[in-house]
Amino acid sequence: MSSVIVPDATIGILGGGQLGRMTATAARSLGFRVHALDPDPACPARYVVERCVTASFDDAAAAADLARHCSVVTLEIEKVSLASLRAAEAHAPVRPGADVLAIVQDRAKQKAWLVKHGLPVGRYEEARTAEELDAALGRIGAPAFVKACSGGYDGRGQVPVKALGDGVAAAAFTELGGGPVVVEAGLDLEAELSVMVARSPRGETAVYPPALNHHEERILDWSVLPGTLPPDIVKDAMAMAEAIASGMGVVGLVATEFFLTKGGKLLVNELSPRPHNSFHATEMACVTSQFEQVVRAVCNLPLGSVSALRAAAIVNLLGDLWQGTQPPAFEEALAVPGVRLFLYGKSEARPGRKMGHLCAVGDTAEEAVRRVKEARERLSLPRP
Repeated sequence: MSSVIVPDATIGILGGGQLGRMTATAARSLGFRVHALDPDPACPARYVVERCVTASFDDAAAAADLARHCSVVTLEIEKVSLASLRAAEAHAPVRPGADVLAIVQDRAKQKAWLVKHGLPVGRYEEARTAEELDAALGRIGAPAFVKACSGGYDGRGQVPVKALGDGVAAAAFTELGGGPVVVEAGLDLEAELSVMVARSPRGETAVYPPALNHHEERILDWSVLPGTLPPDIVKDAMAMAEAIASGMGVVGLVATEFFLTKGGKLLVNELSPRPHNSFHATEMACVTSQFEQVVRAVCNLPLGSVSALRAAAIVNLLGDLWQGTQPPAFEEALAVPGVRLFLYGKSEARPGRKMGHLCAVGDTAEEAVRRVKEARERLSLPRP
């Protein structure tokens, strides 16, 4: 049985973005030391960790160097190479490990794993050439989504196909880099939701209630927890997510994103073995935030309660808000009752880049969503 890693030990994080920053903050609150690795010398986590290694995610020697100084290593991004993960594993436990990432990093492998284990997914096909993609689109029809098997984040790495025609497949294949892709049939959706599962080395699991999510341009716009969903959907989604975590042997966190069709079918969309944007609201809704939970899980500490004490909703703040002649009116947003502001410390605001989020609590999910949307609208108010 794995030993418990207690406070004052050092946790390594592969990735220093906002998820790494918030995980590091939670770890420090628990009394742990934190080291991180990220290719950006000004990554958000740099300013809240004791040591930050500046190196690419495929630099196996740097990953080994990080792990050499740590009692356990976790991650906040799936882009870390398998070679780096295995190099780190030679010096400290890596949770989740290379075996999990080998499945999740490749969309085709991920979908094949889900099908093999009896999980429902939408209709899809794989293609490795432009000709295969053209044939697959012909069978699936439009609308459809063509997604690169590797890479892609926040809506990148995918091309929507609204209509078939000459050159459509070739253009999509080229836009996605000419590598293997999956073609997914467009679905008539009722809702999108996600479930977060924490799992420790001892096999203890904790399942958060589903979050209800809304996307704009394939980027999460707002999310509320717990989501207002039919009880049978909640039960099935939580059971599927727990089965995925156990079946894949995840140690740490894994978020399962689901589609709920208008016909009432619950389908697995994709997996993320790390903290997830749609569970930022756990910091205000739940007894234990996802960031404290991942620290507990990878350190083999008892998992915290996932009970939702109240409804909470988040809205993402993209770099577009910083493109005007004045900075966002944070003081106006914070005047809305029950609202908190979380900024990620990123040095450059770019359109579409996540710079932070607002979170609001409410007596109901609807009230929490209303409050947090109002707060975001106030960010654009002119100053005197």
